[in-house]
Amino acid sequence: MSFLNLIRWKNLLMIALMQLLIKYALLEPFGVQITLDGIGITILILATICIAAAGNIINDIYDVETDLVNKPHKVIINKSISEKTAYNLFIIFNFIGVGLGFYLSHSIGKAPFFSLFVIISVLLYLYATYLKQSLLIGNITISLLVSMSLIIVGIFELIPAMTTSNKETQTLFFKVILDYSIFAFSINLLREIAKDIEDIDGDYKSGMNTLPIAIGRERAKNALTGLSFFPLIGVIFYVVLDLYKQPIVVGYFLLFIVGPLIYTSIKTYSASTKKEMHHISNMYKLIMLFGMLSLLLYKYVILY
Repeated sequence: MSFLNLIRWKNLLMIALMQLLIKYALLEPFGVQITLDGIGITILILATICIAAAGNIINDIYDVETDLVNKPHKVIINKSISEKTAYNLFIIFNFIGVGLGFYLSHSIGKAPFFSLFVIISVLLYLYATYLKQSLLIGNITISLLVSMSLIIVGIFELIPAMTTSNKETQTLFFKVILDYSIFAFSINLLREIAKDIEDIDGDYKSGMNTLPIAIGRERAKNALTGLSFFPLIGVIFYVVLDLYKQPIVVGYFLLFIVGPLIYTSIKTYSASTKKEMHHISNMYKLIMLFGMLSLLLYKYVILY
């Protein structure tokens, strides 16, 4: 169980689910020209979650001092798993993930795509070792990598199969994936800031320069409240402009995305304890899940 917690197995399942939904709920039902078969998408998912697992491990290694203050009961490194073993696991997962990415890129005749896996792996290492200590840069970097886990499906599925005759359709579906990646980026960014507010004590002791440390907990909380309105307004516009003719879909977005976003914004403004900020962080994770599950409704939205 310590190993599963070290690699953040729940987050890895979320990544796998998001990628499966893009392929099987968005692309395949509409007969879009795609590149990967069942084995291909499995390799892509394994490559992605192996590199993500490596990132989670190296992050835990460099977060031991911080976690001993913020969440001592959840510390794994040097308790359940030695630092040396964790480093070895970090190397193994990276090797498998990048290796699978190399194989997949060459198997579809797009060797340059391999560089994406290398870039993601390097950025995760830089995030854990350096970037997360910098004001907002770490938050933005990790949120971009979360959004990249969606975009990479579009890159591998749609671009290799693009021709002059299907370019318009391929581009349409790639834009849908891009919309969801922007949603994932914004929600994850809010969650990262919420976690920084929650973990301010340990981060301060470790010499980090997170937003709440730089401007104070209350100002950071107010900033988070303000920022939370951007995805809220974006989703409302999306519903009004694109989904208004589909009452079931509108109902889903209002009940499971807009409603929770409003609730979380209100809770953020009034939050005063570490426990409340942890609840807000979990709410953003739930909103992300419901947002991705909305892909199951697309057969009611995209009409020809």
